[in-house]
Amino acid sequence: MRVALFVPCYVDQFYPKAAIATLELLEKLGCEVHYPKNQTCCGQPMANSGYEHLTGGCNNLFVDNFSGYDYIVCPSGSCTLHIKEHLHADGREEQAKDIRKKVYELTEFLVDILKVKQLTASFPYRVGLHQSCHGLRGLHIAQMSELVAEPFSKPAQLLDMVSGLELVPLSRQDDCCGFGGTFCVVEEAVSAKMGKDRVADHVAHGAQYITSADLSCLMHLEGILRRQNSDVKVIHVAEILNHSMQ
Repeated sequence: MRVALFVPCYVDQFYPKAAIATLELLEKLGCEVHYPKNQTCCGQPMANSGYEHLTGGCNNLFVDNFSGYDYIVCPSGSCTLHIKEHLHADGREEQAKDIRKKVYELTEFLVDILKVKQLTASFPYRVGLHQSCHGLRGLHIAQMSELVAEPFSKPAQLLDMVSGLELVPLSRQDDCCGFGGTFCVVEEAVSAKMGKDRVADHVAHGAQYITSADLSCLMHLEGILRRQNSDVKVIHVAEILNHSMQ
């Protein structure tokens, strides 16, 4: 199975350990992982700001880099959703369509494609799981709490396999953290208050770490935690699933 690793630009620049953990985890689970070295931004920031018509260069470069693989895996729900729903390329639409069908966020790939049933990871801490909006309502990697439906969470399913890890309950399990990409810039006061509320829920329930499939959300929450001089840390789900794994 040839898997291309798609590393979003903010992960590459600010949280490279999450990308390394994703690579190591996939290799330990038997994947032949490739990292296209010419990859850059997927174009999501421009598209979310109303400039999708200027993302042609990003789209064509993505098609250049990621065509021909069995699967494309990304440790970011928001970037995965952008490619899955918005990747188009003039004159190369069939290639773009093929990529849209093959791109997966890490936890959905582990659960739905690799069908992981056990892990040898160990992480002896109390962990709060933040369900990001893109992952929850876009990729459907967990059930939305407002629906009268059977609950599920692919990240939680994997975290339950980690030795010593205790998932803490939250009062509002799928509230938005307020990051929202450009939303935190144009509505900074609202964004900050939403983030503080999200942090307070985790802290009140004794979380030592906050994890998520989206590092953009974790980056927002980490900024709030640092300003509060909190001992609570953020960590991407890949780093937990790969922790002490043999």
